[in-house]
Parts: sequence; C-alpha cells; structure tokens
Amino acid sequence: MADLILASGSPRRRALLAQLGLPFRVLSPDIDETPLADEAHIAYGLRLAQAKAQAVAERLRADQVVLAADTVVILAADTLGIDEQGEILGKPQDADEARAMLRRLRARTHLVCTAFCLLALPSGQQHCQAVQTLVTMRDYSDAEIDAYVASGDPFDKAGGYAIQHEGFAPVAHIQGSYDNVVGFPLAEIAAALRRFGLLS
Repeated sequence: MADLILASGSPRRRALLAQLGLPFRVLSPDIDETPLADEAHIAYGLRLAQAKAQAVAERLRADQVVLAADTVVILAADTLGIDEQGEILGKPQDADEARAMLRRLRARTHLVCTAFCLLALPSGQQHCQAVQTLVTMRDYSDAEIDAYVASGDPFDKAGGYAIQHEGFAPVAHIQGSYDNVVGFPLAEIAAALRRFGLLS
C-alpha cells in the first residue's frame, strides 16, 4: 500500500485525518496563494489544493499519495450567488481585521468551501473535489467578539473563526458538512481514499 502524505500544517486537519485510522506523514507545502485575475472563488480553492499537492509531491519518492486541502470563506450580499460575486475572507492579519470580519459575518449566512486534492505517485492519478457548506452565524455581541479575538484563536483561520470553538460558538446553524467548515470534509475525503485503495 502507498504511503499517505498530508500536505498541510493544520493541526485540525491532522486530527480529522487521524480519525480514519490511516498512518500518514505531514509535509507542509510552500506556494503562492495570490488569486488570479477574475478567478472564480471555488476554482481558486481547487487550484490551491492542487498546487499544494503538486508542491509536496515534487519532494517525494514513488508509491506515495499526497492529500492537500484549501478552505475558502466567501461572503456576499446574495448567498446564492456567492461563487462569482462574493468576497473571500482570508486569515485576519491583526486584531482589528479579525474584529471587522466577525462583525461582517454576524447574523449572516456565508459559504465555506474546502477543496481537496489527492495525487498518487508515480502514476499521476488525481482526484480533486470542492465541498460546500452554508453557514449562518448567530447574533453575537461586540464584547464576545473582543473576548474571542483576545484569545488569539482567529488568526490562523479563514474568516477569522472556528466553528468548533466552545467558548465563542459563533455558528447558529449550517447546511452541509460540519467537518468541511472545520477545514477537512472527512466523508468525501474517505470516499476518495477508498477509490485510491487506501481505505477498505
């Protein structure tokens, strides 16, 4: 059986992948994440996932499978037309940006899209997929935002929040995969791993 390589430094992705009971190693990719001109948001996530997988694959030997992912948080006035017209909310660079993101998301629905890519060596067999979840935030207070930002949790997360944070618990409800909002749609990834012969 081929070795599985997770192309991600995310502790959340490591923890979710470990639930499948597969042994794996972690190698973090280093790629340029700048969007292309007029690039649709979901296409952007798919391109980054593929680029991360390829960047790590170039450092590996044969008979290995690379798994990479990228999560995009998309906010739009019309949540049904999000992919083309929406705005990507990345990882906040400082406390002020985190607070601004959380205020914009408050009591609104946005889209979380996690794209993942499996790449097998040496065959080049590839499977890339985007999983989407609609997320509606609760009407949290400014004081709750300030406390959450002070915790330091928002700064490594797209959109500036973690659905699983017990203290802040920012999400009112979702339509779709919970794991996808965490950043790793485990059911869909498991199905792809089965097609690659890594899961029975």
